[in-house]
Amino acid sequence: GAWSKPVLVKAGSGLIDPCPLWDDNGKVYLVHAYAGSRYGMKSLLAVCELSSDATKAVSEDVLVFDGHPANETCEGPKFHKQGGYYYIFFPAGGVKDGWQMAIRSRSVYGPYEAKKVMDQGASSINGPHQGAWVHTPFNEDWFFHFQEQKPLGRVVCLQPMSWNNGWPVIGVDKDGDGCGEPLLTYTKPKTKSPSPVANPAESDEFDSNTLGKQWQWYANPRPEWVYFHGEQGFIRLFSYNPVANYKNLLNTPNLLLQKFPAPDFTATTKIRFTPNQASNGERCGLAVIGMDYATLTLQKDENGFILAQISCKNADQGAAEIINESVNVGTNELYLRVTVRNIKDCTFSYSLDGQTFQQLGKPFTAREGLWIGAKVGLFCTRTVQKNDGGWMDVDWFRITK
Repeated sequence: GAWSKPVLVKAGSGLIDPCPLWDDNGKVYLVHAYAGSRYGMKSLLAVCELSSDATKAVSEDVLVFDGHPANETCEGPKFHKQGGYYYIFFPAGGVKDGWQMAIRSRSVYGPYEAKKVMDQGASSINGPHQGAWVHTPFNEDWFFHFQEQKPLGRVVCLQPMSWNNGWPVIGVDKDGDGCGEPLLTYTKPKTKSPSPVANPAESDEFDSNTLGKQWQWYANPRPEWVYFHGEQGFIRLFSYNPVANYKNLLNTPNLLLQKFPAPDFTATTKIRFTPNQASNGERCGLAVIGMDYATLTLQKDENGFILAQISCKNADQGAAEIINESVNVGTNELYLRVTVRNIKDCTFSYSLDGQTFQQLGKPFTAREGLWIGAKVGLFCTRTVQKNDGGWMDVDWFRITK
């Protein structure tokens, strides 16, 4: 049955990427890697035995693979047993330019033979690695992996997988050396019925009382950040007290964002800003967020409602924002838009009527976040501590080609 709480199987700072194996002899084993930043060593894989209910390590680690120097940064192992062999699938070489390895042995603790089973080869897919083997009910083998596409982040790919002389071959092996290379297009996996092309959720009319699955808060969420007016078809984002030592939006938790959905897209939103007159520094708008970021920011001052196109380069290092251009829009209700081309080239515009859009500010080059891709979305914040604040009502957020 399901565990009611997390179970500490094995303690240790820097023990990462665990994967269990329930062996056919009734024993349970665990393979894991090491994070150099916390353990002081990396590029090693270890196996230990677990209790029969997989809740506790009952043996010491045995190192089963040394990635120095040819397969450094080996991590993310997956444990399998097939045809009398124990197999460990794992990536090596790092995120940008890595490859996929497999090792096998008749004994769980080795010695293991090693083979590279997928790399970039002549393909355009850099760093194809760190994934998982899936065997389907239709007797097909497939392999999920990621590719780092800056600034999109880590894009998930699916490759066909086959077996040759007891070794997995991932992708297509053009030169017959047993090491495959990834494919950009291929026949879909077999299913019981046709599976049409379907995109994940992108646009949101905000007509329900929950956020769509495309949305991600920038930090652990708090319920007081958003109120759902689903019956009226909008959400209300409240400004929130800033964190200590506020520098820029990157240390602001209440950013409502989603991943870039495609290399080329347009995101448009309709907003209405109601600032709290007693709270200085309130602002809201549309943003493209990464280690560099840019926004369309609406703020009220003594002259009225001012819309500014703002950028912040090296925000991850605490840099300050720069106002590229601003305009007195004379209203608290606006349509905001960002158009993205070639994955990273962003231009911002706004409209008073939802029909005619005026470009504002400078072009911006999107940059990935730390361990994540660039994101697009909404914010409503303030820069001073107050006992209450204003809000931004968001009628809808729409992604178009």
